[in-house]
Amino acid sequence: MKKFVNDPKQFVPQMLRGIALANPDTLRYVPEYNLIMRADAPRQDKVSIIQGSGSGHEPAHVMTVGKGMLDGACPGDVFAAPPMDYVYESVKLLASDKGVLLLVNNYTGDKMAFEMAQEMSSADGIKVQTLFINDDVAVEDSTWTVGRRGVAGNFFVMKAVGAAAEAGADLDEVVRIGEKVNSVTRTIGIALTACTPPAKGSPLFDLGADEIEVGVGIHGEPGRRRAKLVSADEIVDEMLDAVVPDLPYTSGDSVALMINGLGGTPISELYLLFGIAHEKLAARGIAVRRSYVGEYCTSLDMAGASLTLVRLDPEIDALLDAPAEIAYRVF
Repeated sequence: MKKFVNDPKQFVPQMLRGIALANPDTLRYVPEYNLIMRADAPRQDKVSIIQGSGSGHEPAHVMTVGKGMLDGACPGDVFAAPPMDYVYESVKLLASDKGVLLLVNNYTGDKMAFEMAQEMSSADGIKVQTLFINDDVAVEDSTWTVGRRGVAGNFFVMKAVGAAAEAGADLDEVVRIGEKVNSVTRTIGIALTACTPPAKGSPLFDLGADEIEVGVGIHGEPGRRRAKLVSADEIVDEMLDAVVPDLPYTSGDSVALMINGLGGTPISELYLLFGIAHEKLAARGIAVRRSYVGEYCTSLDMAGASLTLVRLDPEIDALLDAPAEIAYRVF
């Protein structure tokens, strides 16, 4: 393993400190709870949006804190849910008169931590609700979850609820919007290689030089099947054949299309996949109206990609179009 790392146990705190130092005017770091929060939070005129999960999926979620997105993110260690007390203390620090929404990707550890934190926060008199995200169509139950996993499609939920909160929507309305976006969002991922957590020092699983994992989870969980490497056209066909019928998306639909890199895939390959998917969707009568290509929810250094579709309507389109300012930027 070759990584830029000191003590693997300090990998996450040192990363978080770097994020805060790179954004001193907009972000605040609370090391006691692994919390990255907006410098101007909490604001009493808006719902506070908090998310957290295991680290290793950056820019999700600590690099997406900012105006129009998250108010705070409290991650756990690499691929580990944050401790319940981290979430609870984060809710207290970010409590707003308009309430708090907790966004949770559907993994068992994350659900337990956030549900317990919600109960304790509610007992303190804080108005708080929780929204679970489950956009992954690959498998119904997986190594770390009951039900479908929450993966890169989470970004569309985050963006929509962040925009609604910024516009002053109340907590019930923000939750309605998040549930609506989640209900029309579907994702599947394919891995070309495994990933290597800093504390483990070796790949999480073995994948042959000529093999791919179809439907891989973002923690390296098994997918639908292991298959031989085929052409990019055939890989996109497999992804679309899994995602499109699931909602289903039909001829005449307008969609957002995301090709998300899992951490170790060149951007050139992501754009190649996007172009193929765009053309194949057009052949099905599905129009791509919003385009997203890059790394949104990674799995450390895993080579691979996921494909996400979101069915658009005027409300969702306007929320996705609203301005946002976050730490993860290219210029």
